[in-house]
Order: sequence, then C-alpha cells, then structure tokens
Amino acid sequence: MANVDVLLPKMGESVAEATITTWLKEVGDTIEEDEPIVEIATDKVDSEVPAPVSGVLVEKKYNEGDVVQVGVVFAIIGAEGEETVVSVSQTETKQELEVEVEEQLLTSLSNNGSVSKNGSNGQFYSPLVRSIAEKEGVSQSELEAVKGSGQGGRVTKRDIFSFIENRSETPVKAISKPVTSNNVTTKSTPVQSASATAPNKYPVKVGPNDEIIEMDRMRKLIATHMVDSVHAAPHVTSFVEADVTNIVMWRNKMKDEFLKREGEKLTFTPLFMEAVVKALKDFPLVNSSLDGDKIIVKKAINLGMATALPSGNLIVPVIHGADQLNLTGLAKKVNALANNARNNKLTPDEIQGGTYTVTNVGTFGNVMGTPIINQPQSAILALGAIRKKPAVIETPYGDTLGIRHMMFLSHSYDHRVVDGALGGSFVKRVAEYLEQFDLNREL
Repeated sequence: MANVDVLLPKMGESVAEATITTWLKEVGDTIEEDEPIVEIATDKVDSEVPAPVSGVLVEKKYNEGDVVQVGVVFAIIGAEGEETVVSVSQTETKQELEVEVEEQLLTSLSNNGSVSKNGSNGQFYSPLVRSIAEKEGVSQSELEAVKGSGQGGRVTKRDIFSFIENRSETPVKAISKPVTSNNVTTKSTPVQSASATAPNKYPVKVGPNDEIIEMDRMRKLIATHMVDSVHAAPHVTSFVEADVTNIVMWRNKMKDEFLKREGEKLTFTPLFMEAVVKALKDFPLVNSSLDGDKIIVKKAINLGMATALPSGNLIVPVIHGADQLNLTGLAKKVNALANNARNNKLTPDEIQGGTYTVTNVGTFGNVMGTPIINQPQSAILALGAIRKKPAVIETPYGDTLGIRHMMFLSHSYDHRVVDGALGGSFVKRVAEYLEQFDLNREL
C-alpha cells in the first residue's frame, strides 16, 4: 500500500484552521480505518479526526499545540510491516502540494471576504487571528509586530494569545480604517474592545481566602460571544404563560410506547420544537439575520438547542432542517445531539448554521429568563419550568377553577429587526400551538 496523506478535513464554512490538542496515536502505532488519531480544537468546537484508511502512523507533521490550516496534510499513514522511505524529491513534492492546497484555500477565503491581507507588510492573517485581535483590542500596528511561528512566518492563534498575555495593560489605540463588506463601505470607530476577557476597568480586590479560577478556552469564547451580542443587538423580551396540560398528559400516556417502538426517550423538547417550527413558518421574519442594513430572511429552519455540558459550559448544537422532520425525527435528533454534547462528540457541522435558538431554563427549576441572542440570529426562546398551578378554565357552561400544568415562555429578540408586535405575536403563537395540542394524537 502506498503512503496515504491525512488532510485536516473541512469543519464548517467559517472554520479555516484548527489546533492540534492531543495526538491519540504515536509513530509506529497500528491504526484501524475510522479510528481517531488526533484531537483538534477550533474556535467553535473540539473534535477528533479519524484515519481514512487502516495502516501504521508513519509521520506526524505537526506537534501538539500547532495550528493547522484546513486541507493541509498533517499526518501520513503507511502499510503495516512496510518500511517507509521518503526521498528528498518526494518530500519536496509533498511540501509543494501542501503549499498549493493552502494557497488555494486562502485565495478562496480571501475572495469571499472571510480573510484579508491588509497588513502593510503583506502578511496574511487568518479570520480567527483577525477576530481575536479585534475582540482583544489589538491594533493593526500591534498585529503586524507579532512574530509568527506558523508556516512562512504566519501568525497563529497561539502567537496572538501569547502576545495578548504578555503585552502591557494599556493597548495601543486602534487605527480607524474603512471596512468593506458586500460592496458597502463603512468607517470603523476606534473604540475599546467589548471582549469579556479584556482588562477589567473595574478593579477587583482579591481577599486572602478568595479562590481564583482561570477561564478555560470555551468559557472565554462564551463570555466574549455573550458580551458581543449584548453590545450589537438591543434586546427586548416578551413573556407569555402557556397551559401545557394536554402535552404533559399525552406524553405521560405515550412515552412508554415510544420507547418500546423507537428505542428512544420521548422528552418535552421535541414537542416544544415542533410548536416553534410552526410559529416560525407563520412569522418568517423572526427566522432572520441582520447584515449591515439588510435583513436576511432564512429559508431553512435550523433550530439551535442550548445544552449545558458536564463542565458547566454551554454549547448550542443545531437541528438542521427542523421543518422537514416529524415528531419522531425531532425526538431522535434531539436525543442524538444531547448525547453527543454530553460526551464531547459533537462535530463542527452539528453546531453550525443555526437560524433560531431555544434554551430550556426550566431544566434548572427556573420559571422564566431573559436569554441573550445567539448571534447572528435575531431571536431566542427560553422555556420555563412546568408547574402545577390553579388556573381559570373556560367552558361552554362558564368559568371554573382547576389544577393545570403551566409554563412561561420568554422570547428575546433584536429590536433592530423584530418589533414588539412581531416578537410578542410570535411567542403568543407558540403558546397557542402548545395549548391546542391534540390529546388524542397518534404517534
């Protein structure tokens, strides 16, 4: 068997590079096809890269902590029992191919506006590096002064983080430059970064018995994303209380049959997701994103489901094409994504492309919340805890009191796109779908 190059696979439309965190195999180890050989981390998610073929790991081209571009060869697998000799000419050919693949990737990204080569020294900076620099208040002049450790002196994620950690507390004032996007030119304002990890302008006094916990990488990303969302979008939240007694009774009646037939648990989440999908079809403007002064109404309904991880961090896997799934399909997808999230098995594609997000604050006993929008979406729905409460029941014979299962729905939306009438009407429609659930519905 000839040697097989292992390339870093594509991991979503906005992911151009990944950091090798852990090699799971050493040179000389036998590898089965589809067996994980390395763990990688992107700015989106951690994942594993499987072996494309069975064989022996012949060469590791990168070390742990190195940043690798998508499409670049990072390992070589050879046949078991064969000696692998790579001549100088073969090595040069492989290096030339790697450079060619990388240059094609960078050209493609540059053409769609994802990256830029605006440095005065002509140096290329990846989208991730530029994003980190912008969020951390690193000016163009400071960025050009960073010594890169990547191929051809390229600045990597590790380089920019190292610079940020070691630089002085007073950042250099950002340079105001025209920024061009989608043929629209705007002028940026040299304001301080909104990053949650920037130096605290409100000094905190640390007592002798206080515990200091360093944020892990995911917590830093969450913090920055949440701060950026609040700064970018004026949030408004509307609340509606829904009577979900029919749904509770139906699920209690059907959950054992569903488990026996499908081998899956039937939770409340797919029932709520089904109602959200129907409401998004009724109010499509809620399923949108804002690009400058253009509102992009999404045709696909890709529902994000905020999921708490065992570490305490948060991730949002996505149900792609949720409007194309029936209740059984939604239940299976919800369970699969939740399990993958808990076991750190989510792929980059499973957390990309969400158009609307649902978060279940009721899981923690909360009756309502004011969730922060998952940018670049325009709205997010929080599901409160289901509680038994006395409620007025309207009947043809008059009103009466009864014990009902009630819950609050909290709908936060971007007021630049969604006004109160639309935002309030949407969450009311979700409540109506939940309350009108057919108690005699078949599985």
